[in-house]
Amino acid sequence: MSIYKCISEGGTGEIEEKKSRFICHIKAVETEEEAVAFINEKKKEYWDARHNCSAFVIGPNANITRCSDDGEPAGTAGRPMLEVLLNEEIRNVAAVVTRYFGGVLLGTGGLVRAYQAAVKEGLANSRIIEKRPGIRAVITTDYTVAGKLQYIFDKNRYTVLEPKYEADVTFTLLIPAEEWDRAVKEITEATSGQAVPVKEDECVISSVLPPR
Repeated sequence: MSIYKCISEGGTGEIEEKKSRFICHIKAVETEEEAVAFINEKKKEYWDARHNCSAFVIGPNANITRCSDDGEPAGTAGRPMLEVLLNEEIRNVAAVVTRYFGGVLLGTGGLVRAYQAAVKEGLANSRIIEKRPGIRAVITTDYTVAGKLQYIFDKNRYTVLEPKYEADVTFTLLIPAEEWDRAVKEITEATSGQAVPVKEDECVISSVLPPR
């Protein structure tokens, strides 16, 4: 699995271009069926709008992608919307942009820019998380190096799941897969071999990205 981003909480955004309103709704979806249901829901909600254009990406590797211009000139809405999602490397996401026509034609370039800007505005108001391959590891050692270990964990932002303070101290933590070899070396050398990470299993690490 590669590193990718997804939505933990969808958002909405709106822009206006030459009196036309473009309203974007973003939602996390796991399947094509969920994406289609979301699109149909927005079409029903905004039944009086001239266009409800859409795009969605399913799967960590963008296994499924679909888009619709919903009556706009071909290639001016759905595809540009989809390109924003792909360029941002966001997966398992659906976007619907509703357009209320303002009476002024925007032209091909204007439409492309407006639909892309609406999606970007919707994403800016969404909560985005990053997912990456990880390793769940356990470290058991004595108390003399516990403080040094905690410093390493904090510095590298490793997630500590279950610290246990008994006769020895045991840390269960999540380490990004691409950092595993370096982490083992750093921890082993810093503690003169008193603490060595032991791999338990593979996992997925999720982290919240800062607001856009």
